[in-house]
Amino acid sequence: MNARTEPDVIQTALQHAISEQHHLSNAHLDALEEETIFILREVAAAFERPALLFSGGKDSLVMLKCAEKAFGVGRIPYPLLMIDTGHNFPEVTDFRDLRAKELGAELIVRSVEDSMARGTVRLAHPGESRNVHQSVTLLEAIDEFRFDALIGGARRDEEKARAKERIFSHRDSFGQWQPKAQRPELWTLFNTRLQPGEHFRVFPISNWTELDVWQYIARENIALPSIYYTHQREVVDRRGLLVPVTELTPPRDGETVQVRDVRFRTVGDITCTCPVESTAATADDIVIETLAAEVSERGATRMDDKTSDASMEKRKKDGYF
Repeated sequence: MNARTEPDVIQTALQHAISEQHHLSNAHLDALEEETIFILREVAAAFERPALLFSGGKDSLVMLKCAEKAFGVGRIPYPLLMIDTGHNFPEVTDFRDLRAKELGAELIVRSVEDSMARGTVRLAHPGESRNVHQSVTLLEAIDEFRFDALIGGARRDEEKARAKERIFSHRDSFGQWQPKAQRPELWTLFNTRLQPGEHFRVFPISNWTELDVWQYIARENIALPSIYYTHQREVVDRRGLLVPVTELTPPRDGETVQVRDVRFRTVGDITCTCPVESTAATADDIVIETLAAEVSERGATRMDDKTSDASMEKRKKDGYF
């Protein structure tokens, strides 16, 4: 028998390392999935009128996949709720509608534009982002349907204010978050008691990271809106962010419009969400990019996180997601 050559030994070692990493990754994702399914079932058991916040974005699609595993297609025991600014990417809202139909889930959509028509939302100027005003429409929807728990896809690694959140995050009768009044969560024991008019925001994927999400998307072959993957788009470079050129976000004087290969790491209101330069065409490609990323997804893509008066903590105290 011929002795194995050095390249053969290196290749075998490399394959073994990849196989071992794949095994560890799957065990980690299995644990996260199990925790998420447990929390989704806990909500169904503990509350009378819960709803799952569903935007059609990657995090809510991962959560919806776990709900599908927890309850089965057509058997998710709570409606899906979307607060629509009217300025969402059409690729995302179209995918939202398609996915809800496939699962046989009830989809409730409430619009910031309706709140504007009622006079409960007033913009400082026509070009103001409606993103921050979603809090008003959300609280109106909670009052309309008497929701006592809203399940959201926020993760602690996204932003420092979200890192303070409990998994079961209490909201007072005004819908506000008081970070110093949150209840302790030891082991998997959750205090779900409410006073009249109060509710909970529940975050089943709190302990996931952006990398975990993409690895799970790759493993489970979860379909996503096309803008999460590389495509060519007109953008302008504005203070280090690639602002998409749209009717809502036209170029400013002196800005040069460029066509670049980009993808969105997170999606939201068109007026405050930016893509990043990327040629990643698959979830596996994005896993590799995410491993090398030095800036959080919100830090790299959200214009509204750059101003102190619109800080996440302030918005959350006012009833934001």
